[in-house]
Amino acid sequence: MNKRETYEKKAEALILPIITKNNYELVDVEFVKEGSNWFLRAYVDKEGGFTVNDCEKVSREFSDLLDEEDFIEESYILEVSSPGLGRPLKKGKDFERSLGEEVEVKLYKAVEEQKEFSGTLDAYDEMTVTLGFENDIKKTFDRKNIALIRLAVDF
Repeated sequence: MNKRETYEKKAEALILPIITKNNYELVDVEFVKEGSNWFLRAYVDKEGGFTVNDCEKVSREFSDLLDEEDFIEESYILEVSSPGLGRPLKKGKDFERSLGEEVEVKLYKAVEEQKEFSGTLDAYDEMTVTLGFENDIKKTFDRKNIALIRLAVDF
C-alpha cells in the first residue's frame, strides 16, 4: 500500500464514526495532488441531500480528529462536500443504487472505435459492467478498461 492509499484508509477510519453517528453515507475519501497543493477530500451524502450545515458539522469534527492524529506528513487542504450530480460510481453500493439508471462510461481504450458510451446500467460484478441500449442491445465492459463511470446528467 502506498502513502496515498495509507492516508486515505486512515482518514476513512477517522471519519466513519462521524458519518455513522449522523446517519450519513461516506461516498469516498481521496488524497490527491492538484498543482502544487495536496487535498484530502471526503465526499459525504445523505437521504434527501447533504446540506451546507451537514458539511460544516462533519468538517469541524473531522478536522479536529485529523489534528489529533496528525498522520499526514504533507501540508494539505481539507475538503468535505457532497459528491454532486455527476458522481462517479466506485463502490458496490453505488452500482447497486444505480441499477436501471442512465450512466456514462469512459474507457481507457476504444471498443468498436468508441471510448464513451451512455446506456442503462444493467448489471455489474467485480470484473465487468453491463450497459443496456436501445433495441435490447447489451454491451459488457471489463472494469479494468473503465476510466470513469458515473450517473448521466440531463439538462
